[in-house]
Amino acid sequence: MSNILQKLKNGIHMFKTGGVKAVFNRLLNKPVPAKINLLKDLEFIVNTETIPFNQAEYDASMKTGNILLNWIIPDVGVGGGGHINIFRFISMIEDEHVHSRVYLDASRFYDNKELTEFVHLHYSDVIDTRIEFFYSTSFISFAHATIATAWHTAYFVKRFENTLEKFYFIQDYEPYFFPVGSFYEFAKNTYKFGFKGITAGDWLKDICINDFNMQAESFAFSFDKTLYISKEKKDSVNRVFFYARQNTSRRDFEIGILALELLSKKIPNFEVVFAGGSVDEYEFSFPYRSLEIMPINKLSDLYSQCDMCLILSNTNLSLLPLEVMASNSVAVCSVGENSTWLVNEENSILVDFDPLLIADKMAYYFQHKEELAIIREKGYKFAQKTSWEEEGKKVKNYILREIKNHDR
Repeated sequence: MSNILQKLKNGIHMFKTGGVKAVFNRLLNKPVPAKINLLKDLEFIVNTETIPFNQAEYDASMKTGNILLNWIIPDVGVGGGGHINIFRFISMIEDEHVHSRVYLDASRFYDNKELTEFVHLHYSDVIDTRIEFFYSTSFISFAHATIATAWHTAYFVKRFENTLEKFYFIQDYEPYFFPVGSFYEFAKNTYKFGFKGITAGDWLKDICINDFNMQAESFAFSFDKTLYISKEKKDSVNRVFFYARQNTSRRDFEIGILALELLSKKIPNFEVVFAGGSVDEYEFSFPYRSLEIMPINKLSDLYSQCDMCLILSNTNLSLLPLEVMASNSVAVCSVGENSTWLVNEENSILVDFDPLLIADKMAYYFQHKEELAIIREKGYKFAQKTSWEEEGKKVKNYILREIKNHDR
């Protein structure tokens, strides 16, 4: 997109939100004091206006014999892990008899074609080009099932009655993304909307069933077998990769840094490699390299050159452990039901949320590399047994079964 077009779009948005005065003041480089309008910003939470069932659209769909799915997703950027997984599953479900349409519930795009081209460019590895993309839910029409994919999208699906079934594609327990307060409760309430859960792993499935009396089925994780390939380590440096996301509290940046500082005092010839975010504002006593946001096709090479990869999480684990295992390294994961639904003491190293204990345990394996090699081998074999195709079939069969069993 050209700078001129982008500025034009920004100007239109400014005019819509602030009027002529806002545009004029911006041209004069004068800051425009803005008041927070909570009702406007959070109107979607209290909006009770339903979108009714459309019999004509339903009848038209029945004549084709095909299944239509609506997916409501958050605004999309470049290479988001959550979006990669959403698009992966949508694409695995797509076939000649099942068609998905994707709608953004809030968007920086103003054109369906622009959005479609953006997704095809930045998610080409996982996207099926038959899928339709719409930058706004204003385009939405009947579907046999409509699927929310994030807490704020669930509020739209709650109001959308032009569908037979409603699902909730849950990749993490999103109330934990916020301090206990309003947004914690806004997110938590979405599990009470009566949707059928499609969860990333059994930890989330158990939360849905036990805490909210939801119906839910889970899928497991796998990895891209064209990207993550086993390679031998090329040197003898004692090297640790740390998934450094200091702006994401649930990834425990501070615990990890303290553990690495302690570990560096115990192990000679030691180096840390950071990726996932910038650490430029921090000072460390150990040798390190900061790679920030890396191209996805470079990650396997990085993991393979590290003896261990420290991956901490207070919520659902990410895809990193399996990708690390497949690259011939060892995942060091925080222990808890949010992770042990997938990782265990055989395929990974499990650690408590205590920097002292983490440093001691990692130091032990640096000092007993024959035991580390056993975990590495078992982790690699475990990863190879996983399959996105099998998990995609599981999700597809669940959705189609519930649609078939629907009694309208």
